[in-house]
Amino acid sequence: MTDDHSGRPAEAFAALHRQDRPLLLPNAWDHASAALLHAHGFPAAGTTSLGAAAAAGLPDGARATREETLRLAGALGALPLLLSVDPEDGFSDDPGEVAAFARELQARGVVGTNLEDGLGPVDRHVAKIEAVRAAAPGLFVNARTDTYWLGDGEGTLDRVLAYRDAGADGVFVPGLTDPGALAVLVRVLDGCPLNVLHAPGGPSLARLAGLGVRRVSLGSLLYRRALGAALDAVVAVREGRAPGEGTVPAYQEVRRRAG
Repeated sequence: MTDDHSGRPAEAFAALHRQDRPLLLPNAWDHASAALLHAHGFPAAGTTSLGAAAAAGLPDGARATREETLRLAGALGALPLLLSVDPEDGFSDDPGEVAAFARELQARGVVGTNLEDGLGPVDRHVAKIEAVRAAAPGLFVNARTDTYWLGDGEGTLDRVLAYRDAGADGVFVPGLTDPGALAVLVRVLDGCPLNVLHAPGGPSLARLAGLGVRRVSLGSLLYRRALGAALDAVVAVREGRAPGEGTVPAYQEVRRRAG
């Protein structure tokens, strides 16, 4: 790591969750997207499991991208930005195997990881969190619960408190956009950073800051928008219209900075 994160990158990443505004965490899927984000002032980035899986021609959420995730972590971990990796549920039900994977991520320069529960047993996810904390000290563990992503929100409070008490550095509740429910979670978490997924039409970044949310992830949004922009451009050329420059100048800047 270089820049002002050298020396203690894990501490620098944790500190980004204690600012007076939420950490806006964009999600990359390859070296170019991560380098572009860093070149334009984002000190940290996450990976998107959907984007990484789709870019490799593999299914997301099926434990099919373990090796691809390690490869991507190695490529992005060498960049001068703070990197958090999304490895689905750790690619295993065995806490020991999940912990070993987390240790491999950390060895590649990763400073944070998500762990999603998929609405599986709470005690199993608790055991994973505890195992990762023991095996990879300093790695920021963001414990994700899918109560809103896959369900109707039932059991959210019990799960986030169990994960916090197991040692999670933050909790992630994608799919939750209701300001009242967000305020309740912030209050009961009592200082443990709450992470939500940006939702078009949902609360703005400023509104989320006012509610006490500490981190806002973009998930697969950038990947999906990039594909949409690529398709728009080629259709424009086919139809005789100007495709526009898009982010080409920005990418040229990334290449220039890379030397």
